[in-house]
Amino acid sequence: MAITFITGGQRSGKSSYAQQLAEAASDQPVYLATARHWDEDFTQRIQRHQNDRGPQWTTVEEEKHLGSLDLENKTILLDCITLWLTNIFHDNNYDVDAALKVAKNEWDHFIQKNNQLFVVSNELGMGIHAQDEASRKFTDLQGWMNQYIAKKSDQVLLMVAGLPLKVK
Repeated sequence: MAITFITGGQRSGKSSYAQQLAEAASDQPVYLATARHWDEDFTQRIQRHQNDRGPQWTTVEEEKHLGSLDLENKTILLDCITLWLTNIFHDNNYDVDAALKVAKNEWDHFIQKNNQLFVVSNELGMGIHAQDEASRKFTDLQGWMNQYIAKKSDQVLLMVAGLPLKVK
């Protein structure tokens, strides 16, 4: 298992950079989509990401249960941790502790397989302090899970204005 963790702000170039890395690593990469079709905006975002990928990609959609996927010896682009955590947080009634426990358990099962993994996430805590309690709790959840994934990653990159900065 080789894990490259790519994090940064919204529209920092995370997904396109991760896609370039995955395509360079494999002729047949797997795109692991975690987005839930919440509304028309999300559906349009999903479509844009699909249009950016060529025919060599296999798309697997999984909102929460990463550990249950039958993916072995693959190059996988997981996009993204933030949407995956949103699904877990929502389905655990916005309980940060319960959601973090579920997420860590799923992550640990997922990385047991022998894959080359490129993981996209967001840095939420670098901007304004969220107004509402649920958003503040989610920012905490995201930060703790990013730390957890980064510790288990071989390489960590921070994307800033389309440029990758090596962190680990």
